[in-house]
Amino acid sequence: MDREAYDSLRDSQQKHWWFTGRRAVIRRLISNHIPTSNQPAILEAGCGYGGNLSLLQEFGEVSAFEYDDDARQYASQTADIDVVPGMLPGGIDMGSQRFEVIAMLDVLEHIEEDTASLKTLRGLLKADGKILITVPAFPWLWSKHDELHHHKRRYSRGGLAKAIADAGLELERIGYFNSLLFPLALAERAISKVADRPASHTAPAKPVNAALAKTFGLEQYLIGKVPMPFGLSLFAIAKQAGR
Repeated sequence: MDREAYDSLRDSQQKHWWFTGRRAVIRRLISNHIPTSNQPAILEAGCGYGGNLSLLQEFGEVSAFEYDDDARQYASQTADIDVVPGMLPGGIDMGSQRFEVIAMLDVLEHIEEDTASLKTLRGLLKADGKILITVPAFPWLWSKHDELHHHKRRYSRGGLAKAIADAGLELERIGYFNSLLFPLALAERAISKVADRPASHTAPAKPVNAALAKTFGLEQYLIGKVPMPFGLSLFAIAKQAGR
């Protein structure tokens, strides 16, 4: 990811409507669909600047890895955990530790070897563990935004399911989210394409940002209950095959 784009995530991850809305959806997915024991071991794979760590800490004892030095140091300080260096698929060393929950939140699309990376994470799961994955949806939505963020791909529903199956994981749930704002996002992408500029992480004016965050956040009450036929993002929950 371009340095400027990467740093913009740090500056916007707590307030921008996209991040706050996504956290609401992720919280509900974990609460409703990933049974956990008391204080389970949770791993965030590629935590960036740590915007999701406090959310994950609501559910258990969190570990994380991140390849970018600046992001790793920032996340360690803000979340008060030791975020370790790591890069998928082969540069991960968590010792003997295994996890009940692994969260891979908008990371897989950045990695060339997506199936190999999922295989690596499968090896870090406890026998009854689950992986929660989110990725950008619909290859036809590819834009300069994806290029700026060094995405390797956007995923179709079938493409994500295949990568999961090829990694030896069994898919439990899959679906779209960021659906209520989909028409607005399409319009914004079209304007950005005509203007030859990428979408921005800069939050809009406070009232607009609050309204967008509230609308996106409403999906937490629908996710996993009402199948969405489309959305800007896909989620998947998977487990060890045969478990």
